[in-house]
Amino acid sequence: MRFIADLHVHSHYSRATSKDMCPEGIWKWTQRKGIQVIATGDFTHAGWLKELDEKLEPAGNGLFRLRKKFQSDDVPDSCKADVSFILSAEISCIYSKNGRTRKVHSVILAPDFAAVERLNFALSKIGNLKSDGRPILGLDAKKLLEMTLDASPEALLIPAHAWTPHFSVFGAASGFDSLEECYEDLTPHIFAIETGLSSDPLMNWQLSALDNITLVSNSDAHSAAKIGREANILDTEVSYPAIIEAIKTGQGFVGTIEFFPEEGKYHYDGHRDCGVSMTPKETIQYDYLCPLCNKKVTIGVMHRVEKLADREHGYRPDGAPSFFSIIPLPEIIAEGLKCGVNTKKVAGVYFPLLEQLGNEFKILLDVPLDDIERAATPLLREAISRMRAGNVHIAPGYDGEFGKIRIFEEVERKGIRGQLKLL
Repeated sequence: MRFIADLHVHSHYSRATSKDMCPEGIWKWTQRKGIQVIATGDFTHAGWLKELDEKLEPAGNGLFRLRKKFQSDDVPDSCKADVSFILSAEISCIYSKNGRTRKVHSVILAPDFAAVERLNFALSKIGNLKSDGRPILGLDAKKLLEMTLDASPEALLIPAHAWTPHFSVFGAASGFDSLEECYEDLTPHIFAIETGLSSDPLMNWQLSALDNITLVSNSDAHSAAKIGREANILDTEVSYPAIIEAIKTGQGFVGTIEFFPEEGKYHYDGHRDCGVSMTPKETIQYDYLCPLCNKKVTIGVMHRVEKLADREHGYRPDGAPSFFSIIPLPEIIAEGLKCGVNTKKVAGVYFPLLEQLGNEFKILLDVPLDDIERAATPLLREAISRMRAGNVHIAPGYDGEFGKIRIFEEVERKGIRGQLKLL
């Protein structure tokens, strides 16, 4: 069965996370987006674990489903689908290795609550699991991998947002130059890395060292509307063992749904305080210093990938999975309406479109353009057509600032009949 999975989100117990990241809110938005398997996030937090135990029930396949009494009726009929939850957590490891401070985030997938309890018990001896849904522990990432496997051989650890500067396995500020440097003799147990919003498979294919590593993409959502901004496409049985096997072997792992990496907030180098964004060549030219204030710039993902790459950009390994670059539908609508994404105007277009055409991924990737035009306007049809073709304008993100993405220049908008209107 072909389905979409988002394997990294957070609960309302994580810092800077919306209250709608509860099982009911996640369940509802997962259907609106077109996702069939969604991570729980934050299983290390006792409060969230109690809530999951109360509101989820086993689906009989190593996954879980929302109990009937917590399901709502406000999902459009066109979007309704079975939703399975997979137990997950993200852990921040901050430690010293090889003479440097390391800050590495990891996503862990677990097959059952018993494995979660064993891992949580072991981690509770290392540090505080109660203060945040994503705990910060003074723990070597290799040791975390060892503890994960001790809790369950079926558990899987994936280095999270592997290229972001400050908190990742390859990050410029605190990462390593190879998986082997980080995980040593346990490296064979790393089957995948999460590419993060600021990189895509095309960038990662520049490293031959990653040829046997599955490149997964997830939303890392802190609010329900952000679920699925990146995701994975699989063609397997919908079960925990099948999903893990697909990630480990690549068999049944069809590909990923991606941000345009330039839109990620660490794609380019730069210094946010001065509003300075630079390409890797410009950074080298200025000796890694901001040309306005002379402070060190934050080295972005593009620069870091180029530093470690042994291939030119554009190389594609034989048999590599596909990927699709998207712009979230609310952002497309907001550009058409010339208003903010989180406005009532955007909601007034977004939700009727779901009712008429189906879930968001279906609209972005599959619905015929003629049907989109009939449901909305020629402007929305043209916008989605350009997005599918990758014909967009992006000012790349840098130093924590998301990139600015546009589909139309103003002169182009005027030439397209039927400006986007409320439905």
